[in-house]
Amino acid sequence: MDRIITAVIAIIGVPLVLLGYIYAGEWVIERLPARVQVWIRPYFWALPAIGFATVFMVYPLLRTVVLSFRNGADTQWIGWDNYVYFFTFPDTLTSLRNSLLWLVFYTLFAVGLGLIIAILLDRVRYEQIAKIAIFLPVPISAVAASIIWKFMFDYQPPGTVQTGTLNALLGSFGAQPVAWLVNSTTNNAALIFVGIWSITGFCMVIISASLKSISTEVLEAARIDGANEFEIIRLIVTPLLWPTITVVGTTMIINALKTFDIVFVLTSGAYDTDVIATQMFRQLANAHYGRAAAVGVVLFVAIVPLLVVNIRRFQQQEEQR
Repeated sequence: MDRIITAVIAIIGVPLVLLGYIYAGEWVIERLPARVQVWIRPYFWALPAIGFATVFMVYPLLRTVVLSFRNGADTQWIGWDNYVYFFTFPDTLTSLRNSLLWLVFYTLFAVGLGLIIAILLDRVRYEQIAKIAIFLPVPISAVAASIIWKFMFDYQPPGTVQTGTLNALLGSFGAQPVAWLVNSTTNNAALIFVGIWSITGFCMVIISASLKSISTEVLEAARIDGANEFEIIRLIVTPLLWPTITVVGTTMIINALKTFDIVFVLTSGAYDTDVIATQMFRQLANAHYGRAAAVGVVLFVAIVPLLVVNIRRFQQQEEQR
């Protein structure tokens, strides 16, 4: 019954309160002097968004920071012990290492392949068809993509029928099957590959849209001056695309740092495949709330500088306009 009441309040009550706020507020503002109206109206419309952001973003963040200095759900203050645990315990260090692997290889290959594909497919007759084919994995959820590749990576002992596509191909060439998700030399690479497969199309589309905005007259002038295609790409196209590449790269870095579903579905973090997000989930599942909060704070601190860089770049672009 309590859940039904909560649902009714969320679905009906909250919109009614916002509607009343708008009508009552505008009624009051319209009766104020014109100069006061101009000053107060932006704050009036921004106040609900600020309130929601405070309740659902700022407060949970501050609560998590406080909890990271406590002993689980207790009120006992233990200082930096949870952070010391994170940076000294072997399992958490493994998750940190794997997150760095995701950060480097996921970002490098996703953005690099997106750039290469966008350039190679630019202005060819089958461009749209090829881009659609490459973009197809993007709308697929990470969970669904993981399940698809779980069947692709499936492993059966040597001498038995291989149900996994990759191992069946290896068997057709006389090679031994590979335990892709169990073998520590291949499992992290396999997981990162799934992430790259599912996001490369997104990078390609964003970079391709920026590539289309480059004036063909500039490229033709470079060709007339004797520049070959490689020099045009290196000296003209890539510098002009660099702001877009930076934004896409920053987005991929953030995605890499908060990777969770691919790892959780394919391996659940076993066989040394844990990342920061799955480590936080595991600590939370084991009721180690303080440790989970500390992991969340570390993840947040790692992402904040990237957000600051993006905001500054957007401000610079706006100033140039």
